[in-house]
Formats: sequence, structure tokens, C-alpha cells
Amino acid sequence: MSLLTNVMDHSLDDGYAEAAARKKADGVGGLPKTLSAKLGLAAGLVLAALVVTVGAAQARVAAPVVAKEREELIDRIDRETEAADRLEKTVDTLRDTVSARQREALRQSGGTDGTSLVGILSGATEVQGPGVKLVVNDAKEATTGGDGDPRETSGFSDTGRVRDRDMQRVVNGLWASGAEAVSINGQRLTALSAVRAAGDAILVDNKPLVPPYTVLAVGDGKKLSTRFQNSADGLYLHALQENYGIRTGISVESDLRLPAAPSVIVRTAQPRIEKGTS
Repeated sequence: MSLLTNVMDHSLDDGYAEAAARKKADGVGGLPKTLSAKLGLAAGLVLAALVVTVGAAQARVAAPVVAKEREELIDRIDRETEAADRLEKTVDTLRDTVSARQREALRQSGGTDGTSLVGILSGATEVQGPGVKLVVNDAKEATTGGDGDPRETSGFSDTGRVRDRDMQRVVNGLWASGAEAVSINGQRLTALSAVRAAGDAILVDNKPLVPPYTVLAVGDGKKLSTRFQNSADGLYLHALQENYGIRTGISVESDLRLPAAPSVIVRTAQPRIEKGTS
């Protein structure tokens, strides 16, 4: 009972007191580790908050400068866009002037009803007559990516899309079948015209076209339609329809109107002049 009485009277205070005395004698002392860790964490949070605050203050200071630079950039883009639009209108005006003078020169050179055969064949004169209307359009399921298909080439990765060489074959097939004048989406083709690609776009004389591509060809409508569909180029177009879903449609028209080409400028070629013999 004396031992139990001693434990009840003194508990563990003497042991803690002895341990504290030894630490004090050894010079260890200080705050408990748990409290030190909490103070360190608090100091870190305060430092992080200080960094964030300084960053936010700097951002607020720099925001007006960035906004001003952005507004200046937008204004510059708007000015350059307006200047480009003005230049484009000037080019269109000059092109119309050149075309008008060319047509006037052709009328003065003579021909039936004031229109020279040379002007019709060169594309410098608006024409009217029977012919065929051929519409070529991308497949309904046209997407990007050819997955290794043979039609996959640079710039045209989708097998269901109409490409520049497809339109080249269409135009060449119509010429070979007897077409006398051809246009694509209102762009008259001449001997100097080019159908090519720029990225995913098809261009005719450097003007981009959007599908569907409507090809008008003046000529003997029924014969022109039959000859084209039976030609190699017509069969090629039919294969595109069957194999890749490209949509096509051809119809015989009794009256087509094709505009004149914007300008036909020859810089190098010269007419050959036959020298008389004496």
C-alpha cells in the first residue's frame, strides 16, 4: 500500500521535473517541435502570400501598358486592313478599265455583231449560248485525314474533297469534248488561266473558289454532254463519285451566259507578220 500511496501522491511530476532539469542543465530547452513546425509553416505561408501580393501588384501596374499596346496593335491591324481593301478596290478598278479597253479594241477590229472571234476565243468577250452545266462538290462525309489512302497528298489529305487536279481534268475534258468557252464559279477561263491549289483551297487565276464548283461550258449541249461523260476525264469523275462519294451532276442547258475574263494581258508573245514576197 505504501507504493500505491507514493504513486498517487507524486504521479509523474517528479519524472518530468527531473527530465526538464537535465535538459536545462544540458542547454537544450526551447519550444516543442510541433510548435516550431507550425511556426515554420506559418512563415512559409506568409512568404507565399507576400510573393503573390507583389506579383498581383506588378500585374496591376503593367496592365495599363499591356492594354495600351494591345489597342495600338488592333488599330494598326485595322489601318492595314483598310489600306489593303483600298488597294484591292484600286486593282479591281484598273482591271475593269483594262478589260473595257480590250473589249473596245476588239470591237473596233471588226467581227459579227461587233464582237470579234478573237475576243470570244481569248475569253476577253462575254459569251452566250447553249451548253452544259456541271456541278462538282465534296462528299457529304468529307473530313480531314486520308489514313494512307492513295488520294492523300500534301494540301489535300481528305479523300472526299475535290482537288485542283480533279478540276483540271474536268476542264480539259470539256475542252476536248468541244467546249467553246468555260467558266468555274463565274471565273472565265482563258489560254492563260491556271487551276491550282493553295493549301486546301482551289484557285482559278489566283482567286480562291469554294465548293460546290459550278462549271459552265458553251457548246453543242447534247453532244458536249455525251462526249464528256464518255471521255477518259468523264469516267475519271464518275470513279471519284463511286469510290470517294464526290457529288457530281451534269445537265444540258439551252442558254448560258459566261462573263468576260477580268483581264487578258500578253507581255511576251508577238503576232507573227508574214513578209511579202517581191
